[in-house]
Amino acid sequence: MDFTDLHALLHATYGEMMPLCAHMTGIAKGIAGLGALFYIALRIWSSLARAEPIDVFPLLRPFVLGFCIMFFPSVVLGTVNAVLSPVVQGTEKLVHVQQNDLQSLRDQRDKLEEEAYRRDKSRAYLVDDAAWDEKVQEMGFIGPEDAITLAGMYAERTAFNTKRWFVKKIYQALELVYNAASLVIDTLRTFILIVLSILGPIVFGIAVWDGLGGSLSAWFARYISVYLWLPVSSILTALLTKIQVLMIS
Repeated sequence: MDFTDLHALLHATYGEMMPLCAHMTGIAKGIAGLGALFYIALRIWSSLARAEPIDVFPLLRPFVLGFCIMFFPSVVLGTVNAVLSPVVQGTEKLVHVQQNDLQSLRDQRDKLEEEAYRRDKSRAYLVDDAAWDEKVQEMGFIGPEDAITLAGMYAERTAFNTKRWFVKKIYQALELVYNAASLVIDTLRTFILIVLSILGPIVFGIAVWDGLGGSLSAWFARYISVYLWLPVSSILTALLTKIQVLMIS
């Protein structure tokens, strides 16, 4: 199972769903247009009632939000994703580096362990078939006592190979758990990001209304926090992998 392809599939799914934001822009324009009418009229009327000069700068807010609604996929989502995507790529690279270091140390440890057994003539038969054949040939005619010794050698070698196989399977199981957890988090993250992206224009339209501007900051906070789920899980995976590296080294 290639988890990299599954993550790439989720990323492609998100990219395919982003154009659906355009279907919400019509509704968002209506909400924003009505909100902008009341927003501008209220401020102009308030300034005239107080006989104060009209401050034009605050009146630009509905127009800026309307521009963001019109070009929501490219201006808003494109900008936010361009800023946050290097964080995802950097944490993924960190995980790959730690996993490569761990695999290198495992191979080095297994090689040193095998060399140590080969140098020990009394235990070389556990890892070397030639040493096993030589030890069997040294017995010559196999009597009852030699048969018991040979059976013990078989049992010892089987136990040794079983132990190595079991340790290898534990490492593979842990790696599978890490990758599966990361995939689950990425799936939930992608789903929530798609929902936030599709409803984003509506949120921007509601934010035009006076008193509802907090919905805009809430949308950005939720989108950024959900987007960073995958980097956080990658950092945790890198941390656990680093602990294994330190234990082996």
